[in-house]
Amino acid sequence: MSGTARQSLIEKITEIATRAAAREGIEVWNIELAGSGRARVLRIYIDKPEGVSHADCELISNQVGTVLDVENVMPGERYQLEVSSPGVERKLLRPEHYQRFQGQKALITLREPLENRRRWEGTLGGFDSGCVILETPEGQTIRPRMEEIEKANLKFEW
Repeated sequence: MSGTARQSLIEKITEIATRAAAREGIEVWNIELAGSGRARVLRIYIDKPEGVSHADCELISNQVGTVLDVENVMPGERYQLEVSSPGVERKLLRPEHYQRFQGQKALITLREPLENRRRWEGTLGGFDSGCVILETPEGQTIRPRMEEIEKANLKFEW
């Protein structure tokens, strides 16, 4: 499957999952399509303010799975559908994620070093003018643009 076809498929799945989740007051956090052939896995991460229950995951799995099968959205033979919470150290993927978790600890890995460092840990200061704001424990504030971030996760303090 080409990158364009894969992206188009993920967009279609996102549309279906978002429609199903919105009816239940649930947000689609992220969608991942991994593997190929018979080993394909479709992961849908869902969230809601009071937390996701097993029943929420089962409900979205049933609703989305039914639409995917009836509309024959997943080309080829088989796939495994997994629906779960994004977890406490969830990936931060969109501007609204950085806004929502302002004040929380995060770990950000940049594509290119900034001041000879790619990995930065600190407190999220939100999102402004296309930049993520991260305040480090040393009192420094960095403002990488979204496209400069390789990956970002919340950092859970045990």
